[in-house]
Amino acid sequence: MPKALNGQIVMEKTPRYFVTPETPGRIHTMSRDIKLIVVVRDPITRAISDYTQIISKTPDIPSFESLTFKNRSTGQIDSLWSPLYIGLYARHLERWLAYFPLSQIHFVHGERLISDPAGELGRVQDFLGLQRIITDKHFYFNKTKGFPCLKKPEGSSKPHCLGKTKGRTHPKINPEVIQKLREFYQPHNLKFYQMAGMDFGWQ
Repeated sequence: MPKALNGQIVMEKTPRYFVTPETPGRIHTMSRDIKLIVVVRDPITRAISDYTQIISKTPDIPSFESLTFKNRSTGQIDSLWSPLYIGLYARHLERWLAYFPLSQIHFVHGERLISDPAGELGRVQDFLGLQRIITDKHFYFNKTKGFPCLKKPEGSSKPHCLGKTKGRTHPKINPEVIQKLREFYQPHNLKFYQMAGMDFGWQ
């Protein structure tokens, strides 16, 4: 990580950090008092979003439904398939809590980040000990993408929206498969709510 001057905060993001087993230990070796921010969303929506990203690069892969199951006839979910494994948040959080206290981890509610970006970022600013500078006036909702965008950043005449990979139309998934996934994730989600001390309200 680059060195920071007094009054500066250095931030870095990598989506795989939260789920990669060796990461908590490596980060702890680098800094014990680091603050960690984790953005989480409904694991089913997240998995479908992940699959949408995969098919954009490899269109000939099997359907989401067929990849979801180890055995479709018995209904056994393939929890090691990456898009589904990532959503086992309690399992990943356990590894982090072996190295860091919960007080150093802040969870951003992914659904609220879309519906109330200023509120979620307000809580992030509080967690980082920053003055609440980013507010509602910095955002507008882009109906085309279905996401909030930042109004004109300083020194730019254009608003800043998330890239092309965000806001893509998800494939329609068989409702029975969604129901099976709800049943599969429910105990994992409840355990995660207890560990995080926060109910995310995923059905």
